[in-house]
Amino acid sequence: MTSAAYDAPLPAKAGWLTRAEAWLDDKGKGAWIAVMVLGFIFFWPVGLALLAYMIWSKRMFSKSCRARGHSARRNAMAAIKPSGNSAFDAYKEETLHRLQSEQDAFEAFLERLREAKDKAEFDQFMEDREKRAAEDAKTVETA
Repeated sequence: MTSAAYDAPLPAKAGWLTRAEAWLDDKGKGAWIAVMVLGFIFFWPVGLALLAYMIWSKRMFSKSCRARGHSARRNAMAAIKPSGNSAFDAYKEETLHRLQSEQDAFEAFLERLREAKDKAEFDQFMEDREKRAAEDAKTVETA
């Protein structure tokens, strides 16, 4: 039932939960439902936890658990794995470096925006505080 597209190797230090999840994903949605039902039969909190996990991870509503596979892991591994073609690997390295520097620049830009917003909010707070203090001083003087 497995295909080469979904046979991404698990990390060497994958825990038993990761291996169990991969095994259930390989077997499909029916295996997840069977394990959930068994969880309800033997100890209801386990079944409830599996149901919550299946809903949270969208396994209940996807066409197939295997369609999701280990795509994030597979994509990450493909990004660092050399292709064997030195020109392409150099291009990929340059592009990844450029994207990383653009991301760093964008994050710095967002940080500057947050700081400017914080400063504007603080300045507004100080102005409002000064106005309130001036109004309170006028009311005390008139009373």
